Amino acid sequence: MSLFVGPTDHAGVRPSMAILTLHHVSKVFATDNGSGQVVAVNDVSLNVDSGGFFSIIGPSGCGKSTLLRIIGGLLDPSSGELTVGGEPVKGPHPWIGMVFQEESTFPWRTTLGNVEFGLEMRGVSPTQRRAKAREMIRLVGLSGFEERYPSELSGGMKQRVAIARALVLEPKILLMDEPFGALDEQTRIILGEELLRIRDELKQTIMLVTHNINESVQLSDRVMVMTARPGRVKEVVFIDLPHPRDSSIIASDRFGHLVAQVWSALREESIKSFKQTEQAH
Repeated sequence: MSLFVGPTDHAGVRPSMAILTLHHVSKVFATDNGSGQVVAVNDVSLNVDSGGFFSIIGPSGCGKSTLLRIIGGLLDPSSGELTVGGEPVKGPHPWIGMVFQEESTFPWRTTLGNVEFGLEMRGVSPTQRRAKAREMIRLVGLSGFEERYPSELSGGMKQRVAIARALVLEPKILLMDEPFGALDEQTRIILGEELLRIRDELKQTIMLVTHNINESVQLSDRVMVMTARPGRVKEVVFIDLPHPRDSSIIASDRFGHLVAQVWSALREESIKSFKQTEQAH
């Protein structure tokens, strides 16, 4: 399924504004026993506009994370094309950074050491990389924790470190795969608000994979709902909430209406996915 409709897509974004474009991307995996194939992602086409916040939501196993890993260059598509800044790309791209749900901080490095790691690998001088790392640590609200080790930080703080480590490399596109999934609901909401503040300051393009409908609506300009496997685009919901946006928007009637709209598109696919899982066992 394509999101292109004439000269604009469903959210009114012209292709010329897009920093990231997928053309008919599919991904097929061989089964574990080698006897067949599984279509994880099927014919996805989309535009992500520069500076936008684009969320992907769908039932478990629908290919959300697979799609994000294709965009991040960690997986090759079986068919289709990916362009960044209008240039066809294969493999990791310097414009793209990633943040995962899994614990990714190095336990033997301090906050400062973790954040400056990527710059160190690029050969940036100690003075320059520490200055940039300290600025990112300030941006994510961890000033004063530069010399703390991950074991001394809360789960939310560790995710801030992971975000700072990605941002310090100055990616134009930040991919986030369930970055707040292991956190309690209150921490998720507050970190989401902080993420919007950082995005507004750095003018970054963000793509987020999430299972949380409220989170997708709180943060996004558009929410793409995927079908049960094989993952296709079912619907794109335009989130017309005002900017700048903070967590107080959650109490608004419009927020509740948009959450219901996303759930309406997602509910049928979630039931299908549940039945697929039952049949597989």
